[in-house]
Amino acid sequence: MTIGILHTTIRGDEKLIIEAAKKRNIQIKLVDVREEILNRKTYKSDFNVALQRCVSTVKGTHATRFFESINVSVINNSTVAAICEDKFITSLLLQKANVQVPDFAMVFNASQAIKAIEEMGGFPIVIKPPLGSWGRLLAKVNDIDALEAILEHKNVLGSPQQKSFYIQQYVKKPGRDIRAFVIDGVTICAIYRDSPHWITNTARGGVASNCPVTKEIFDISKKASNVVGGGILSLDIFETEDGLQINEINHTTEFKNSEKPTNTSISGAILDYSIKVAKKI
Repeated sequence: MTIGILHTTIRGDEKLIIEAAKKRNIQIKLVDVREEILNRKTYKSDFNVALQRCVSTVKGTHATRFFESINVSVINNSTVAAICEDKFITSLLLQKANVQVPDFAMVFNASQAIKAIEEMGGFPIVIKPPLGSWGRLLAKVNDIDALEAILEHKNVLGSPQQKSFYIQQYVKKPGRDIRAFVIDGVTICAIYRDSPHWITNTARGGVASNCPVTKEIFDISKKASNVVGGGILSLDIFETEDGLQINEINHTTEFKNSEKPTNTSISGAILDYSIKVAKKI
């Protein structure tokens, strides 16, 4: 059994997966996609299943599509990746399936943004790029002057993707949010991410601590996982007065800061699931 790890930079997360593989006597083939020639006529794969761990969403997407085209199963598959990498699409599908999410809208100009915010109940709101990670380029907008300035900067300086304005209702959190690690629909562990800042990503300084997996967390995570197609996911969850809400779903999740506080081998669970997928082929 050989698992191919599709990667760019080898982070602490990938090192944990490699170490877990050694303990399980599982062969790992490291595939740096930056050095590969992805040609269907000449490429010869020598692994049973591929685990997509690229930092770059663009490279990861192309690599996933390529290996699927030569009949190599990739975790997570391209359908799951396409949904989860786009926050707007994720929100649409979750809301359609009656999974609770913060109110949201997509607009393409300032006048429509103002109308959308009025429909949500007014400021403050959060503007996010539909594609992106690590809490980058998020803006909490408190009034119309700030809104107009931010949208002007995006229109003048941004890429075409930045000119699609994903607007989300601001959710007042209790100084934290929850990240649930979900594999094949099962929440194996979860962390609180505490921060005095409204952005709680650990990449932005949030501190991880163990979060007990309650029935409410388990149930909403399973339902959300099923909506996007399952696999290896992490779900960012808000605690609100009306219950839990799914904020975002990550399909190439980072977890190196979460194994110790949860006392859970997330890397081991990822490998176990990869073997399970490979055996079904």
